Amino acid sequence: MNTGSTERQPVLELRDISKSYGPVRALDAVSFSLYPAEVVSLIGDNGAGKSTLSKVLAGTVRPDSGSILVEGTPHAFETAVDARRAGIETVFQTLAVVPTLSITENVYLGREIMHRDPFRRFLRSLDVRRMAREADSGFRRLGLRLPDLRTSVGSLSGGQRQAVAIARAVLWGSKIVVLDEPTAALGVQQTEIVLSFIESLREHGVTVVLISHNMEHVLRVSDRIIVMRLGQKRFDAGCQGLTVSDLVGYITGAHPPSAVAGKAPDRQAVL
Repeated sequence: MNTGSTERQPVLELRDISKSYGPVRALDAVSFSLYPAEVVSLIGDNGAGKSTLSKVLAGTVRPDSGSILVEGTPHAFETAVDARRAGIETVFQTLAVVPTLSITENVYLGREIMHRDPFRRFLRSLDVRRMAREADSGFRRLGLRLPDLRTSVGSLSGGQRQAVAIARAVLWGSKIVVLDEPTAALGVQQTEIVLSFIESLREHGVTVVLISHNMEHVLRVSDRIIVMRLGQKRFDAGCQGLTVSDLVGYITGAHPPSAVAGKAPDRQAVL
């Protein structure tokens, strides 16, 4: 079935984003667009610029020049809070979860719901039941199966912890979720939990930016792949017909630069 994705409007656009650290040009006029409900992988060798680009999206690094548009509206991210307000959440490789807290408490970390009763609200009492009920409803909606939400995150597997961190970002209304090496240091079964969850996010209308060094994972879940090299975008296209060797060629420079800039993927072609 042809989804007509080429007629959709970008949920996010980066236009000529540049960033330098002294004489080092980390990003050199990088432009690309993200569309609703697609998984885009951002790959490249160390020093290619993908980490800086992810931090620009997260609002933790300000570009020297260029513009960011979210659903056609220009934004200038001063902090990570600005990016979150615009609907962009980033899950970094070092997970921001607290092992001693429960799954529910981690979902609402920093966003706790106070009790509705005026007296208990005055005492700064949390509405634990409401948070648990809403978290459970959100996980069910996303099709994510986890142990009892009162379980401490420290007792979960690595894949389940990653899933909690990703789900937390999605449940807070994010249009775009940036995942920095989400399967790093995970075993086969735990990796499958994370990859399956990433695939399911597409069906829930979430746009995912995946940063990964694992080319097999990238080819499995991606609708589109963007290759960075020496701070520049060298490739931007759907995955149809691509192999691991092709991606390595673009990453290392063995293949000449190729880009299909600003084009939404044909889902029928790439899936």
